[in-house]
Amino acid sequence: MKEIKLLALLLIVLQINVNAQNDSVSFSNINKLGEVVIEEAKLSDEVIINTIQAFNLKDAADALNLTPSISLTTGGARNESVIYLRGFDLRSVPVFIDGVPVYVPYDGYVDLSRFTTYDVSRIDVSKGYSSIMYGANTIGGAINLISQKPTHKFELNSKLGVMSGRGYEASVSAGSRLGKFFVQGGFSILSREFMPLSADFDTSALETDYRRDQSYRKDWKAHFKLGYTPNKSDEYSLNYSYSHGSKGNPIYLGDDPYTKIRYWDWPYWDKQSVYLLSKTKISKNSNLQTRWYFDQFKNKLESFDDNTYSTQNKPYAFTSFYDDYTLGGNVLWLSQWNENNLFKATIQLKNDNHSEYNEGDPKINFADNTYFIGFEDIFQLTQKIKLIPGIAYTYRQSLMAQELVNGEISDYPYNYNDAFNAQLATFYKLNSNIELHATIAEKSRYATMKDRYSYKLGRAIPNPDLKSETSTNIELGTSVYLFKKLKFEPVYFYSHLQNTIQQVSNVEEDKYQMQNTGSSEFQGAEFSMIYQILKQVQLQMAYAYIQRKNLSNPDILFTDVPDHKFLTTLMINPFKDLQINLLAEFNSDRDNASDGSRVSKSFYVLNAQLSYQFKSLKAEFGINNLMDNNYTIQEGYPEMGRNLYFALFFRLNK
Repeated sequence: MKEIKLLALLLIVLQINVNAQNDSVSFSNINKLGEVVIEEAKLSDEVIINTIQAFNLKDAADALNLTPSISLTTGGARNESVIYLRGFDLRSVPVFIDGVPVYVPYDGYVDLSRFTTYDVSRIDVSKGYSSIMYGANTIGGAINLISQKPTHKFELNSKLGVMSGRGYEASVSAGSRLGKFFVQGGFSILSREFMPLSADFDTSALETDYRRDQSYRKDWKAHFKLGYTPNKSDEYSLNYSYSHGSKGNPIYLGDDPYTKIRYWDWPYWDKQSVYLLSKTKISKNSNLQTRWYFDQFKNKLESFDDNTYSTQNKPYAFTSFYDDYTLGGNVLWLSQWNENNLFKATIQLKNDNHSEYNEGDPKINFADNTYFIGFEDIFQLTQKIKLIPGIAYTYRQSLMAQELVNGEISDYPYNYNDAFNAQLATFYKLNSNIELHATIAEKSRYATMKDRYSYKLGRAIPNPDLKSETSTNIELGTSVYLFKKLKFEPVYFYSHLQNTIQQVSNVEEDKYQMQNTGSSEFQGAEFSMIYQILKQVQLQMAYAYIQRKNLSNPDILFTDVPDHKFLTTLMINPFKDLQINLLAEFNSDRDNASDGSRVSKSFYVLNAQLSYQFKSLKAEFGINNLMDNNYTIQEGYPEMGRNLYFALFFRLNK
């Protein structure tokens, strides 16, 4: 890896002709300021608004599930929707909105089902090799949700729908672009009283009917955007969003006698963000882009004695509060002095703060600063060959970390960690139909506050001096176009992880500790295909194979990722305004516990949707889990059985 670092550094130092593209403002409904891309050589998958609507994907978790090598995990002990990208969890694949990090500072996770898609134009998924411009902790990739923006003098979009489980959804968004200014605002709500179970589900004393107890959800969101485009090269945008969520927490119904039943409820899961995005031309061939943001997360968790959810007298009962916020910003300079060379440099600062307490206890506080500097360059060496080297340095500084012992607050000792990352991508265009690429990236992930300081409800010993994990990610792939109708993309990937943060048991009596003891490898292959069978018929297929090995502790298994995942979509337009969409998904077995004691069996689901366009009004009707399969993603937590929905869309553009 030293040779790769030196090569990347040498290429950047030697580049002389630098500067930024003189981009004109694009008047599409995609918020271009929110993109974090590698121009003309983007190594990412996209989920666009048309696909999101075609399959009624109401939140980011369901939308991301259409991406090869993403494994969706829903439900579980915390009733959260999270994803694994090529085996890496969300601590290693941070989530952004318009390039602004929105993951929870304390543990690096985020419940993706709380992020509804009503105001999303596109989702970018970068795997293994992701742009240096994303910043720290992208050891396994990055996910960027890009918002919409208005494109007409006046536009109105609204949706009203109903669904199984006594659910409903409603949204409205209005915007205007007048001369150099644009403004947009909207509101959405998604609510469901219960999750309907399959008719094949076996009822029991813990779940007596086919309405999953404590499975309600309610999410509403408001957003506002104000923008100014003084000329073709500059743009400024002020954005605000506020979301309020509440959800139940269905209990465990599995066979593992050592898995404790939790009677939990989440009265609120609230998030608000305000951020300013800018792009300014500073010379003939350069521009400056900035992001400044404040992101806040609050939640309340209640643990009760039993399924009456009314008393809190037992030792495991509590009421917990989290209050997190992040302040930060980044500056990106782009420079292009000729058509063959584009240089980027970024400086970023992120200040993370976490406060927590149980009702009746004093509040304890944690704070970190993360500093990041990175460089990325795009060399078009010949008409067929392109190189993209990048290097970065990150420094994480602990500002405050407190613990509560016997009612007294004390401070942990100061700690810090730094990391150097480097990467290189090579593209070779064999001809107009075939392109090859090879990438190598050495990435890192810092230990979260929870990794370093949590007692895990009395079962663990904190380790403030945990260092960052590192991974060397390699990818080989190609894109092939045939007959102007067929495109397929095979990819091989390999990751070797070192200093992996793993649980070490019996460090002190029966307590464990998180330590940098692990070494592991992830590898696999992806294959995706798009075939335009007829003008009115399109077939898409995607297959992913992932194998993860714990080299240091083979007996400790990796969890929640199936070895095989297969997706097929068929989109048919028999008439101009009529569309029929089919989606089939297969997942093989997956371990849900590191000792192999809990396993979710393989499953398949089939979804279908029919929609018809009446000028400005569109009606859609769909059935998810058409075959009413009874399956689990997390063992002991049954998924939704057959469920229906109906919705009306109204769109007006002037």
